[in-house]
Amino acid sequence: MGRTYIVEETIGQYLSNLNLQGKSFVSGLLIGQCSSQKDYVILATRTPPKEENNENLKHPKDKVDNLDEEWATEHANQVSRMLPGGLLVLGVFIITTLEMGNDFQNTLRRLVFAVEKSMNKKRLWNFTEEEVSDRVTLHICSSTKKILCRTYDIHDPKSSAKPADWKYQNGLLTSWLSLECTVHINIHIPLSTTSVSYPLEKNTKNGLARWAKQIENGVYLINGQVKAEDCDLLEGQKKPRGNAQASSCSFDVRVLTQLLLNSDHRSTATVQICSGSVNLKGAVKCRAYIHSNKPKVKDAVQAVKRDILNTVADRCEILFEDLLLNEIPEKKDSEKEFHILPHRVFVPILGSTVMLCDYKFGDESAEEIRDHFIEMLDHRIQIEDLEIAEEINTAFLSSSMNSEAPLDNRDDEQPKEPMQTSIVLKIRQNMGMIAAFAVAVLAVGIAFHYFSD
Repeated sequence: MGRTYIVEETIGQYLSNLNLQGKSFVSGLLIGQCSSQKDYVILATRTPPKEENNENLKHPKDKVDNLDEEWATEHANQVSRMLPGGLLVLGVFIITTLEMGNDFQNTLRRLVFAVEKSMNKKRLWNFTEEEVSDRVTLHICSSTKKILCRTYDIHDPKSSAKPADWKYQNGLLTSWLSLECTVHINIHIPLSTTSVSYPLEKNTKNGLARWAKQIENGVYLINGQVKAEDCDLLEGQKKPRGNAQASSCSFDVRVLTQLLLNSDHRSTATVQICSGSVNLKGAVKCRAYIHSNKPKVKDAVQAVKRDILNTVADRCEILFEDLLLNEIPEKKDSEKEFHILPHRVFVPILGSTVMLCDYKFGDESAEEIRDHFIEMLDHRIQIEDLEIAEEINTAFLSSSMNSEAPLDNRDDEQPKEPMQTSIVLKIRQNMGMIAAFAVAVLAVGIAFHYFSD
C-alpha cells in the first residue's frame, strides 16, 4: 500500500486551469506537510517560464526530455525560502498534452531527486530517521485527464517508483495550527586564516552550523510550559464549540538554549589566527504550522526549530547574493562594516490561516514584493495583505584601524537607529588574533541562556 496524499480541493482547479500556451508540457512544485500516516498538499505552483532569445523561440526545445532541471531546482530553492516551518516542497508535478512512457517517468525521477538534493545543500538541519523520506511526482494528461501519482525514497538513490493515492478534500486550508516565537540572536563567527580562500558565504554557514546545535538542543516552552515530546499538542486546550475549528489555535513558543552540554564537559581556551569575523545581531520573527489532525508536541517543536534555522540562513544567503549582484567593492582598510539583513514579510494563503513569507530590503517597495510572490508562487496577492513582521532600520557603517578582534563585542559601535527587531550583519576585516574562549562552568543543575522575551 502506497502513501496517501490529501490535497486541497482548489489545487485540482488550479492544475486544470493551467494554460500550456502551445507547449507540450508545464511543470511545477507541490507544497505541504509530511506526517507518518499521510501527506497534506496545500499549494501547487508552476515553475515560471524561462526567458528565451528569439532564436530559441523559432526552434523551441519543447520535448519533455528537455525539461530544464537547473531552472526547476532554482525555482525550488527560491520557493523553499518562502515556506514557514512545517511546510516543505513535497515533490513535483507535470502536465502534458499526451500520455507518456517509461522514459518520461525517468525524467520525473531525476527531477524530484535533483530538487531535493539542491534544497538539502542549503539546510542547517537534517531529516531524522523517523521522518518520511518519500517525495511525490504527479503526472496529469491534459487530454485524457488521467492522473498518475508515484513516490520515490529520496534517501535511496536506487529507489523505484511506488504508487500513491491522490485524494482531493475540501477545507484542508483551514485545518492548521500556528506557532510563533521571537528569537534574539548574537552570533559571533571567526573567519580563520586557513579558510580565507573560502567564500564568505561558506565560512558563515560553517559558523552557523555551530549555532544551529544550540537551537537543536534548546528547551522549548509552548504557552509557557514544557511539554513531553509525545504529548498531544492540543492537550489542555479548550475544545471548540459547534463547528469551530481547532485550527484557530495559536501557540506562543519561547526558546531556552543550554550554556553547557553537560556537567562533565571540559573545555580549554584556544587561540585562532583569523582574517576577520562575522557578527549577527538582532531578533527574528519565526512562524510554523502543523496540521490539526492529532498533532504531537515533538512535531510542533521540530517545525519551529527548522524555521529559526532556515530564516537566519536564508537571510545571510540573500544578503551575500545582493552584495555580489551590486558588486560592492571591499574596503581594504575597513575594520567594520554594518549591513542590514532583509526583513521578513508574511502573506496569507487565500482562505487559510497559513502564511507564506518573503524577504525585503529597506529600499524595496511593496509592489516588488507582491510581484515576486506572484512570479514564484503563481498566486495573486493584495499589497494590503503583506505583513512586515519586523521594523525597518538603517544600517550603520564605520571603519577604523584596529588590529584586535575580541570575542565579546558588546561595546562595539551600534547602528544609530535602535535595532529592536532587525538583524545586523557585521563583517570585521583585520589581520589580528581572535581569542575564542569556551569556559566550562561547574554548577548544580543546568544553566540556560534566555533567548526570547
